[in-house]
Amino acid sequence: MKKIPHTFTIVFALILFSAVLTWLVPAGEFLRESIDGREVVVDGSFHFVDSAPQTWQVFSAFFNGFVDKADIIIFILMVGGAFWILNNSHAIDVGVMAFLRRVQRLSRYKLIRRVGVDNIIISLVMILFSLFGAIFGMSEETIAFVVVFIPLAIQMGYDSIVGVCMCYVAAHIGFAGAMLNPFTIGIAQGIADLPLFSGLEYRFFCWIVLTIIGIAFVLWYAHRVKAKPERSPVHKLDDYWRERAEATENTSLSIRHTCILILLFLTIVALVVGVLAFDWYIAEISALFLAMGIIAGIIDRQSADDIAKLFLAGCKDILSAALVVGLASGIIFILRDGKIIDTLLYALTRGLTQTGEVVSLGVMYIFQTLLNIVMPSGSAKAALTMPIMAQFADLIDVSRQTTVLAFQFGDGFTNMLTPTSGVLIGVLGVARIPYGTWLKWVWKFILALIAIGFLLMLPTLWLELPGF
Repeated sequence: MKKIPHTFTIVFALILFSAVLTWLVPAGEFLRESIDGREVVVDGSFHFVDSAPQTWQVFSAFFNGFVDKADIIIFILMVGGAFWILNNSHAIDVGVMAFLRRVQRLSRYKLIRRVGVDNIIISLVMILFSLFGAIFGMSEETIAFVVVFIPLAIQMGYDSIVGVCMCYVAAHIGFAGAMLNPFTIGIAQGIADLPLFSGLEYRFFCWIVLTIIGIAFVLWYAHRVKAKPERSPVHKLDDYWRERAEATENTSLSIRHTCILILLFLTIVALVVGVLAFDWYIAEISALFLAMGIIAGIIDRQSADDIAKLFLAGCKDILSAALVVGLASGIIFILRDGKIIDTLLYALTRGLTQTGEVVSLGVMYIFQTLLNIVMPSGSAKAALTMPIMAQFADLIDVSRQTTVLAFQFGDGFTNMLTPTSGVLIGVLGVARIPYGTWLKWVWKFILALIAIGFLLMLPTLWLELPGF
């Protein structure tokens, strides 16, 4: 079997490839203006500029990437340190075992036994996180949940990939099929001059379809792994999680463990309330988990020095994942400083008027999908592409709402495989899954989602749908 390159190697190769493109693709720029606080592209303003081929900048891009993604890097370190303190108490592992012992008792009911307790657990958790992604755009927050659901998946007889799917993949399927996500739909519809969150009915249908497909795929994979664990691409890598589970297998749930689990539950509740009601973001969430870690250490009767040492040990353990986030961000700096992103966008839009509506929609969708690989920020991509795409939709007689849907799907699915996504790299780092291993496992599923997304867009061309 061929050896999968190290994540650092893959990212550096992509940075070099991006630098080569800046020598081959002519440099160009759109003029931009500020409208209602948003920077949008001025129609017809594209012009070629002096080329800016990137050479030694492949090294400075690392520094720029670290600076640009400093918030996510610090967030990963603080979450890693906080959960290291909490995990030292083994409260999560003991709590997961106690939870599974209790839910297994439900098997005495014929209907539940036929459906399968594990199937119910996986499905309900995925529906919940898919709703989080669809309603308020949960993304970075999933990094903190990985260390909760991987032990659950391992204890149920699955692998760390199933644990990642239960929270991270589910949230990003919801993100792609979003109904009320203000960071993607809200911005895109505002730029396209559409009523905020219009077309909700059909988006809700799309979310249901995508979530069902996601759950079905994860359940299918989970059953294969449980039947034959060697099928898992992370079977050996999961020794870390299995050893943790075995260390607490016969440990009973103590009052101290219960108090720490209650603290974790209250932290999650505070996270959801803070994000939904008070617009919390990484700074507030980082502070929340840091407080959780310190309080957990106190409950676990650790001294101040021990808590500090545990926190540093957690930061050290997760450091490689945090570094990859900064490295991957360097790809975007090379393309942007090389001034070729606008050129690629202009080349696409020039060709759209020469095709029919189905082909034009497909080209827009493919472009949004590919652009997301190098520009995973949905809000930034909306500001860049929607001013142009909305106007071209008028020219080719395609609904602007359909164009927003193409942006939404294109922005969502490839988040789960692009190395430029700090969230994905952070999740994989916490889960101890190499990027190459993840890519080899997930790419076929992402291609299927992309194809399903295109099929879901086609009815908007031919049917009278609310908001379209």
